[in-house]
Amino acid sequence: MNILVWHVHGSWSTSFVHGEHTYLLPAGPSGGGRLGRDWPVNAVEVPADDLAGLPVDAAVVQSLDQVEVAERLRVPMVYVEHNTPQGDVPRTRHPLAGRDDIPLVHVTHFNRLMWDSGDAPTKVIEHGIVDPGEQYTGEMARVAVVSNEPIRRGRVTGTDLFPLFAAEAPLDVFGMGLAGLLDVTCHGDLSTRRLHEEMARRRVYLHLTRWTSLGLSLIEAMHLGMPVLALATTEAARAVPPDAGIVSANPDELIEGLGHLMAEPETARRMGKQAREHALAHYGLARFLRDWDELLMEVST
Repeated sequence: MNILVWHVHGSWSTSFVHGEHTYLLPAGPSGGGRLGRDWPVNAVEVPADDLAGLPVDAAVVQSLDQVEVAERLRVPMVYVEHNTPQGDVPRTRHPLAGRDDIPLVHVTHFNRLMWDSGDAPTKVIEHGIVDPGEQYTGEMARVAVVSNEPIRRGRVTGTDLFPLFAAEAPLDVFGMGLAGLLDVTCHGDLSTRRLHEEMARRRVYLHLTRWTSLGLSLIEAMHLGMPVLALATTEAARAVPPDAGIVSANPDELIEGLGHLMAEPETARRMGKQAREHALAHYGLARFLRDWDELLMEVST
């Protein structure tokens, strides 16, 4: 099939375009095309102005303006909601809540639970990622954190908690917008391959985001074979089984666990292997693409 999809969330899009279809990525005012990503050749960048002349079997939209484009093209569509709701969360209605003609796909069960999706037919297709391979060495008694714009986002990304953990073990933070962070070592926005290499050298992966759909860097860390420490918020409690790390809403428990893993590298290694096994079984690329193939076949026929 020819699938129209916009490059909105880089990590999710990377997985999506690894399927067997042709993926048409608009470039121009309404889309960034491939944005230089090292993607398969069947991810094709096309000028946004040329969409009307292209054969499209289905569109995967991620915003209301993309819904309008798909409607003008008269192609069936699926809406992907990547984010947790904002504002008055228990009562937050989704923008598609008043429509029953567009399938609404949430990327986590937590998201579907927390959004008021109204009449929209909903489905959950959980994340799946391209396996980076088991790279964990844990040779550095340091902590890896991946966080974009932690200064601007503040409590959302758990930035206020960084100093508490840094007092137990040194924190290495990777991502965009790190200027101004204190008590940690900042490494900036690395290429995906380099990021994975650097993460895997650290003893533990730390996930302190209070309100997020499910950070794909957490799933990547588990694929790498890293043990995980995570706040018990949003989908994390479901994503990280007990033998793969420590999940708690009490930061003191996570700090205590961090001290233990720093002192016991073999324990950390065993937990990391369990994390990888779980991630491969639940967040593998094959399952992700199979789920999407089934839905795309439904909407395009």
